[in-house]
Amino acid sequence: MTRIFDDRVEAGHALAQLLLDYRAATDTIVLALPRGGVPVGFEVAQALRLPLDVLVVRKLGLPGQPELAMGAIASGGALVLNEDVLRFAARGEAALEQVRRREQLELERRERQYRGARPSLQMAGRTGILVDDGLATGATMEVAVRALRDLGATRIVVAVPVASPQARNRIAAAADEVVCLEVPTNFSAVGQWYRNFGQTSDAEVSELLARTAAESSATLDTAQRREEQRS
Repeated sequence: MTRIFDDRVEAGHALAQLLLDYRAATDTIVLALPRGGVPVGFEVAQALRLPLDVLVVRKLGLPGQPELAMGAIASGGALVLNEDVLRFAARGEAALEQVRRREQLELERRERQYRGARPSLQMAGRTGILVDDGLATGATMEVAVRALRDLGATRIVVAVPVASPQARNRIAAAADEVVCLEVPTNFSAVGQWYRNFGQTSDAEVSELLARTAAESSATLDTAQRREEQRS
């Protein structure tokens, strides 16, 4: 029987238990996909004692059916298309371009809001654990994987609480490792596997990122003081 999660926090706790091999790895960072992936990624990062950041990705939803992805875009210009959806979409390429322009503006807005004064992602020679609250088509996650490849990541792990079989297979072909708690065959939407699937706000994303940054800064200060005392 497929597990149903109370909320994203519970899902993050459970997901972290499958990722303990990466605990405190110095070359690894947890990258959550805003917005819904951030509460999950926060719990994973806390449990694994890893830094948390975001990789901003926007789904290109089909007009009239926004949950159905025509593709996705990510910071840095990465683009992945879902040819099966586009084949049956009214106005095909014209609809895609209209949605792409709108979502590009939103992607840039979120990038400014979430990242603030922090530098852009530095992934060369590092492992990225990409986290979201679930995979329906996999298009959004696939573009995130492609973006990390372009940034020079040496290993990409995709970690999600739940995924459709098709999405899991799609991402398994793109990432180096896929960690998923549940792969139900009767999958219709990510939200059906959560009792509480309320929308994550920009404010919540910013708060969780700020908490992580503050904790990382405090840990670094403590380590520096200990080093000074030794010397």
